[in-house]
Amino acid sequence: MELSHIIWLALVQGLTEFLPVSSSAHLILVPSLLNWPDQGLAFDVAVHLGTLMAVVAYFRNDIVTLFFSWIKSMKPNGMSPEGRLAWGIILGTIPAGLVGLAFKDYIEIYLRSPLVIAVTTIVFGLLLWFADMRSKRVRNEYTLSWQDFLVIGCAQAVALIPGTSRSGITITAGLLMGLTREASARFSFLLSIPIIVLSGLSVTKDLVSSATPVEWNTLFLGTIIAAISAFICIHFFLAFINRMGMTPFVIYRWILGCVLLFVFL
Repeated sequence: MELSHIIWLALVQGLTEFLPVSSSAHLILVPSLLNWPDQGLAFDVAVHLGTLMAVVAYFRNDIVTLFFSWIKSMKPNGMSPEGRLAWGIILGTIPAGLVGLAFKDYIEIYLRSPLVIAVTTIVFGLLLWFADMRSKRVRNEYTLSWQDFLVIGCAQAVALIPGTSRSGITITAGLLMGLTREASARFSFLLSIPIIVLSGLSVTKDLVSSATPVEWNTLFLGTIIAAISAFICIHFFLAFINRMGMTPFVIYRWILGCVLLFVFL
């Protein structure tokens, strides 16, 4: 890979993984639109590792609290709001894990087209706008019920379709449950940790079984750039989300979707 391709694709992954605009769509579209060669499985694993490092670093204190609260919740009368949230993250991960195992090959073969991305970008952008406008925005993530966890988890499973946006659809579901914008984003980011790990392991398994040579310098650079850009993105997104709302991202999705329809129809 050329140095400029490494930098741009790692930045694209880092800046779009946690914004409601679909990182997978951008990683598919950027090489396609710019006539770049496919970056390959190894690079995809590397930049996803970078975003995983970013979200774990940013929420490190929350993760430690959730983990020990989860352990404590297994004892009689040990359930706390933090322990319940930890179980909710586990429950919310199951639907995407099952759908990924069942339909991964189908999605890879039939749904990674620019037209599919165009349609999902527009449709789920509209849904995000509707949720942001109609949400009461009075709850935090600790008030979610078991049913709420499962519904948001099912929404995350839909995000396996390129262009949907994992963060976008889970934030949308959170808003429809009455969460504040910040609570929706925080829960979405925490929920992303297990699914990024599972996705990375799945792609790594495919990588190990292939004969593709590994360029370690390329992977290291991509990982670091993705991690730094994702960390910065998470910080500013949470800092300004209540003030700016979802409208800027919805407008971006509409424009992107319409451009894609114009180019590829």
